[in-house]
Amino acid sequence: MWNVGKLVLREGMATLSLDLRQRIISTCDRGEGTQEQVARRFGVSYGMVKKLLQQRRKTGCIKPRHHLAGRKKKIVAEHRIAIRKQLQRKPDMTLAELRDALGLECTLPAIHYVLVDMGLTYKKRRSALPSKTAKTSPKRGGGGSASKAG
Repeated sequence: MWNVGKLVLREGMATLSLDLRQRIISTCDRGEGTQEQVARRFGVSYGMVKKLLQQRRKTGCIKPRHHLAGRKKKIVAEHRIAIRKQLQRKPDMTLAELRDALGLECTLPAIHYVLVDMGLTYKKRRSALPSKTAKTSPKRGGGGSASKAG
């Protein structure tokens, strides 16, 4: 923590301990100053004090809510089941066809990463037989000096 005049800055965005959260809430409940004063007293932001009070009012709990943070997945377990069914019916579907068939609104790489995570790969196979193996270039000539001597 750095003290800059009256302002206290915390390093990073560390989660507040449950003990600190409870002390902040109880200080506010006892009316020991405004929310701004409580924030300064405990070295947190005014927004954090507001957030804790709001969270308690809405949910009745002041525990950290990390499990709710971050970007939400667009391809969930139900989609994974549907992907398997679609690929069993038509194994040569492209990513775009798969996205359209499932009605997903996501990027093609997102579908690709889910398929990799599921252990599914897309191997392009030729529908025609491979051509005969024949040499396509003439036999290589000898060295330069050997051909000039004769």
